[in-house]
Order: sequence, then structure tokens, then C-alpha cells
Amino acid sequence: MANPLKQLAGETAIYGLSTILARIINFLFVPIYTRVLTTASYGVVTEFMAYIAVLQVVLVLGLETGCFRYANKEGVKPWAVYTDALAATFATSFGFLALVAVFATPIAHALGYDGFENVIIYVGGILALDDTTAILFAKLRQEHKALKFAVIKTVKILTETCANLYLFLVFPHHPFSFLYNFVSPTPDFSYVIFAVFVSSVVCAALFIPDLIRFSFQFDRKLLWKLLGYSMPLMVAALPGIVNDFLDRILFRFLDTNPESWQSSLGIFQAAVKLAVIMNLFIQMFRYAAEPFFFQRAKNRGSKQMYAIVMEFFTAFCGLIFVGIMLYLDLIGLILGHDFRSGLGVVPIMLLSYMLLGMNFNVSMWYKLSEKTNMAIWITLAGLVVTVVINFCFMPRFSYWAAAFGHLGSYLVMLSVSTWLGGKYYPIPYSWPRILSFFVVAGLVYLAQIFVDGSLFFGVKLGSSPAGPVLAQLGIHTLLLLVYCAASARLLRGRYSLALKASEE
Repeated sequence: MANPLKQLAGETAIYGLSTILARIINFLFVPIYTRVLTTASYGVVTEFMAYIAVLQVVLVLGLETGCFRYANKEGVKPWAVYTDALAATFATSFGFLALVAVFATPIAHALGYDGFENVIIYVGGILALDDTTAILFAKLRQEHKALKFAVIKTVKILTETCANLYLFLVFPHHPFSFLYNFVSPTPDFSYVIFAVFVSSVVCAALFIPDLIRFSFQFDRKLLWKLLGYSMPLMVAALPGIVNDFLDRILFRFLDTNPESWQSSLGIFQAAVKLAVIMNLFIQMFRYAAEPFFFQRAKNRGSKQMYAIVMEFFTAFCGLIFVGIMLYLDLIGLILGHDFRSGLGVVPIMLLSYMLLGMNFNVSMWYKLSEKTNMAIWITLAGLVVTVVINFCFMPRFSYWAAAFGHLGSYLVMLSVSTWLGGKYYPIPYSWPRILSFFVVAGLVYLAQIFVDGSLFFGVKLGSSPAGPVLAQLGIHTLLLLVYCAASARLLRGRYSLALKASEE
């Protein structure tokens, strides 16, 4: 490509269309969830979503990244790669669904959700369908069919949206008796899970034409090689995803108030939703960057280009952090009143996600050098930090411990991965420049605190005259522009240098 950075940015934007839509719609439902559902019911939704996130990693077997690796190898037929991956994922995910369907009643009883056996089956169905279609989505990414990827994802998102709107806003007032076989008569956590299940069914149906045209070419030897490369990634990703969601599961056992752990979890999750923009950008970037990095691994200047990509990534993450924190009082009004007590964890989660995104960039070294077994030790190091912080501090500090657990864990993972990468696959990251973005963002944030404390003490949006509030927002906007100017200064000339490196 004449301009690979523009291709990366363009595909990031297209993948982002669906990802942004999903996150925005999910974000827009937060006011409904936090006003219609109780904090406890929203906590149950969060718990089930944590189980889904962890099990998805197990059942997909790490084959998405494995497909990218082997489909780009000389002498390997891409069709055979995706056939083998699809067969393996189908077997594991639908086998799991069969087990869940058989044991739904004892599982529901063990979790304390007697009478909600249908929700257990929905979870199994979501996992079976989403894990199988994950391979088909990976194929679209490999073929640079970003637009088709985005269209199918968008249809899935809109289906979930319509199902949620109907269940929460129409169904309670104009019930369709047939749905009583699937959800409760009054709004509760089953509405959210059922809406996701319906969207997974529609998404799978959209891939039927692709499956009809699919050129199935099984290659057993290739399958074993593919699994040999991918399984360590799955094992490595498992501690990582457990690391991300373990705190949600531990609330049941460790929260300060065992009688209301579901409420604490609901409040924490609502606050985490306000950090969604940072996580959104990381997901968008990951979709485009992973195949991008693999396809340019053989270029002589690839390492220099990877290093500069990290600088732009960090600068943009800093912009998101500053932007959310400068307007947090306004953004926080999205949450229902009972959920706003958790707003203090938002800056901690923003920094956590920023470190997580940087770790994704750094971690490409073991994927490109085929030392995927190293990923296990990196993620285990982060998991140990998460476990220690949550077990030691959650009984005293509830969701504050969960937030700092994320921050400490991602920092350790980034540090360990950077150290190992420098030893086995050195990439010339400019750490002084990268850390400068943190410094600038931190100074802007401290300036906001100082200005607000000095000039607008006691001013709160919605309860103060418009004049002081508008002046406060004006100063915050000025501070945002200061960050943009400082970042532009730090990045001067780096884009041209990246283009030069890509041509070598």
C-alpha cells in the first residue's frame, strides 16, 4: 500500500462504525437500565455478561488470531485455514450449549436464580452462535471486507436495540402473551439477556449465504498446527479476560455488604459505562491493527512504524481521558440518581483502559515472533495483581478495590510485556514521548481541579445559575484545546517518519 497508515486509519474508522454504534446504543440504554432496573437487577445483568465474556474466550480457542497468522503463510490455502477453524469452534461451542440445556436447572439453582433456567439457556445460545460467527467475522477482516463486517455488526446491534426497546417500553404495557414463555412479565435482568440472544440468532442467519458459498477444505495436519499456535493464545487470553471480569464475579463473595453485593456491582458497572469511549477506541483499533501488523511484519521498517503507531494511539487515548474528565459532571447526569455514587471510579477506569490499549500494542511482539507461550506469563502476572487487590481490599472498599485492581493489573502486564518484548523482539518505542502524553493529560486534569476549586466552588450542573456553569464549561473546553496543542507539538514530524519507515 502506498500509504499504510491511511489504510489502518480508514479500516479503523469503518470497523468503528459498528463498534461505535454498539457502544453508543449500549450507552444510551444506560439511562433506561439505571432508571427502570434496580441497582441489584442491573448487577445481575453484569454478572451474566461477565460469565459470557470469559466463556467466549475459552470456546473460540484463540482461533481468530491463528487464522490471521496461517492465512498469510506461503503455501497455505486460506480456505483450509478457515474451514478448520470453523469446524473446531462449532464443535466446542454447540457442545457447550447442549450441556447447558441439559443442566440448566441445577446451574440456575447453584447461582441462586431459581425460575430463570431460560436465562441460563440464552447464555449458552449466545456463546454458541457468537463464537461460531467470530471465525466468519475474522475471515472478513482478513479479506479487508470492513464494510460488510460493519453492516452485519450493525444489523446485530439494531436487532438487540429493537428487542430492548420493545421489552422495556412496550411489552410491560401491551404484553404479547407468547413472550411470557421467554421473559418475565415485569422488567428484570432477563430482558437484557434475551435481547442479546435474539440479536445473536439474527447475526448467525445473516452468514447463511456465506456458508452456502463456503469452499470447505479440511486439512487435519493444518488444524493441529493451527490449534498449536492458537491454544496458547487462548490460555493466555483466559487469565486476561478473567482479569478483566473477575471482580464482577467476586462481588458475590467479597463485597463489603454480602446482602447487597448485587447493588454494589450494579453501581460499579454503571460508572464503568462512562469510560466506554476509551474501551471503544481500543476495540476499533484492535480490529484494524491486528491484521495490519501481521501483513507488514516482513517490511524492514515495520518496527519503526509500530513504534510511531503507539505514539499516535497514546495521544488519542489521552484526548479521550481529558475529554471525559473535563465534562464528567455533565456526562454523569446520564445515570439514574441511585447509580451516581460510583462516579469517582471513572478516572481510574479510563487510565486502566488506556494502559490496556497500550499493552495490546506492545503485546504484538510475541504474536509476530511466534512466542505466544510468553503471553501466558504476562497475563498471569496481571491476574495475580487483580486477585491480591480484590481479596485484600474489596471487603473494605467494595468497587473502589475493583477499579484499582484493574489499574494495577494492566500496569504490571504492560511493564512485563515491554521488558520481555525488548529482550525477544525489540521495537524502538520512544517512551519519553509516550510518557509525555500522560504528563500533559495529568497536568490538564490537575488544572481543571484547581480552577474548579478556586473559581467555581460549589457549582453543580443542574443546580446552579447558567452563567457560572457556562463559564466553567468554557474554561474546560480551553483546557481541552491546550491538550490538543501540546499533543500536536509532541507528534510533529512523526507521521512523515512513519510513512518513510513503511516504504523500506
